[in-house]
Amino acid sequence: MTLTADQTVEALRAAGEPTRLRVLSLLAGEELSVMELSRILDQSQPRVSRHLKLMTDAGLIERFPDGARVYYRLSHDAQARRLIDTVLDILADDAGEADHRRLDEVRKDREEAAAAYFEQIAPQWDRLRSLYVSENAVEAALEQAAGPGPFERVVDLGTGSGRMLTLFGKKAKMAVGLDLSQNMLNIARTNVSKAGLDKVELRHGDIFATRLPVHSADLVIVHQVLHYLADPAAAVAEAARLVSPGGRLLIVDFAPHDFEHMREAHQHRRLGFADTEIAGWLKEAGLTSFAPIALPPDREGLTVTIWTGERPAVPSAVQDRKTA
Repeated sequence: MTLTADQTVEALRAAGEPTRLRVLSLLAGEELSVMELSRILDQSQPRVSRHLKLMTDAGLIERFPDGARVYYRLSHDAQARRLIDTVLDILADDAGEADHRRLDEVRKDREEAAAAYFEQIAPQWDRLRSLYVSENAVEAALEQAAGPGPFERVVDLGTGSGRMLTLFGKKAKMAVGLDLSQNMLNIARTNVSKAGLDKVELRHGDIFATRLPVHSADLVIVHQVLHYLADPAAAVAEAARLVSPGGRLLIVDFAPHDFEHMREAHQHRRLGFADTEIAGWLKEAGLTSFAPIALPPDREGLTVTIWTGERPAVPSAVQDRKTA
């Protein structure tokens, strides 16, 4: 899409106010809720909401509801992003430094709450995960989505108890599991050892910056992780970066729901994901989407969905030139 002259002027007008410029600078880092923006900017939620509406109407940012909360992120439109990047690049961002310090405080609070939660529930992780849909059903669907293997390298991001490693590790020449929780990693090590897997590496690592080589895995798994994250799109992009030509990325998470208590009780930041949202992230990352697999709950509860993305295989002619 190319912005017309009138649209460009409207967008510049919408951005041309100090608070709105601050908001754009903050949203350049991650998606944020109205409540979080209000805290960072030290302004009332109604006032912040007015600024957000003007910029949404002008196409600079996108609004998306998530249960009872509303989040905002920068527009995905290439021309709008180019305009935003140009404006932010030429700003003298003195006030922005204080805003980003407060954003760091918000992130720190979130991370500490999540870390405390995971350290506490680590021993019960597999039981809690199976409350919504039978793990047998999920794992059978995962094996179908992954294909028969064998796999050169499996990477499990946010490995938790290591269940995905024990499920696919016997089909892999090498497997790697990353997690930020040391308690989870200790449990994963025990489970991997009990499964008799000796070609599994467990690392303390960040899903946003795995430090793993590009196109280094033919199966990447992100299992029940995205709903905890402030920037799930960035996590999908990093996971997709690891997928080799012909390889697959499997994402397991909840379909959209309105169980608000999951935020406080279980530190969920997002209440599920729409198929179109995940498909858009996979496409942006250069992966081809397969039809999602929806697994309704055994009883009243949450639907689990498996989304699959595949990196197109390198055409044989191109491969022949590379190896010549």
